[in-house]
Amino acid sequence: MSNPVYFPAWQRPHWQSSEEEVIVQFYVFGEFQPVRVPSEPYGSDGLPEEVQLSSHHHHVLRDWEGYPLKGPLGELFKNDSPEAFEKALAAPQVLVLHGRFKDSADTGYLRDIFGVLAGLLDMGGVAILDPQILTLFSAEEWRRRYLIKDGAPLRHHVLILRDEEEQSDRLWIHTRGLRKFGRPDISLRDVPPADIDRAGALCQRLMELQALGAHFKDGQSLEVDGMFGGLTAELGGGYDDPQFNNTYVAFYWPQGEA
Repeated sequence: MSNPVYFPAWQRPHWQSSEEEVIVQFYVFGEFQPVRVPSEPYGSDGLPEEVQLSSHHHHVLRDWEGYPLKGPLGELFKNDSPEAFEKALAAPQVLVLHGRFKDSADTGYLRDIFGVLAGLLDMGGVAILDPQILTLFSAEEWRRRYLIKDGAPLRHHVLILRDEEEQSDRLWIHTRGLRKFGRPDISLRDVPPADIDRAGALCQRLMELQALGAHFKDGQSLEVDGMFGGLTAELGGGYDDPQFNNTYVAFYWPQGEA
């Protein structure tokens, strides 16, 4: 690559050690030769020792119970990214990257992993699936999102969702993907529709604080400009939680705010 784009290893200025684990997982679809992945142009030393890379014939993986391109997840990817879905579905091979790390004061592991992912696209990859943010990228889409000088914004690594609360006219703002930073996902409940933009900006700010190392404690108070009484953190969830596949920190918008 004549003009390499290096991935950063963000320092985490708000880092507080925790018992949380960093978990990463990606699927790369394509046709690959058994040669060394050209990750050095992206500033990567190769996969960290905590990450396992397994290669599968696609026709064999289709029978796996956790195969991501079938069932409701497959329909989601097909509807959201039809071009990437068709390319992934036609690929003869699937590489699965999976790893767990202890909480870390920097994100060098992400720099090295993303450098390998970029190298795999250079040597035959046609699509990358990030199941933690429920997104399937074509090679071109992934490069546009992550191959950015000085690194892609943190929000590109995390999904922020908006849903309607059950039996209420209020909204639920929540994230997916923060476990790749070893942090709980954010759950912001009971948001009035009139405050959706304000709540979305707050959710992104809380996400960025955690990605940069902050860690909320159960019962911790959080002051918010213009909000009487602020918010209080409630910890919950786990890796088997169906809504997050992660632990989460929940905040409830004050009922008097509208």
